[in-house]
Amino acid sequence: MFDILVYLYETYYRPEACPDTAALVKKLSAVGFPEDEISEAIDWLTGLATTSDKAQMPVKTSTGFRIYAQSEMRVLGPQAIGFIQFLESAGLLSFHQREIVIERALAVNESPLPLEKLRIIVLMMLWSQGAEPDMLMFDELLLSDDDNEPRLLH
Repeated sequence: MFDILVYLYETYYRPEACPDTAALVKKLSAVGFPEDEISEAIDWLTGLATTSDKAQMPVKTSTGFRIYAQSEMRVLGPQAIGFIQFLESAGLLSFHQREIVIERALAVNESPLPLEKLRIIVLMMLWSQGAEPDMLMFDELLLSDDDNEPRLLH
């Protein structure tokens, strides 16, 4: 499923550029993605759209902190929670976006969620909202867990 999400991000600049579901399924199938992964990705994206629509409701700005339920901590794992907290404390994620990321991460049904997959979820959440990550966030989202190279400061 995550390969499909990355493919969509790389292929379609904005979600509005994606064809309708039936045409998208045909295109993904023609590219060579397995049918079960296509179905899973479409379901996940539908859930993302639904969650994002609900998060657009006007709500006061939060200055509090998030306490994770045991089930969330088990599914997300300490690395994912730490990464989410980092993005939020750096001002790269709003509390609405944080909740969307958490909800979509829990929908993956993988425990603990690998950090590379969480990065894709954050990227897809921003993509679905038509937001472009700033350079710091883009660097964090595209940095591989295997990258042991020190970063150059510019």
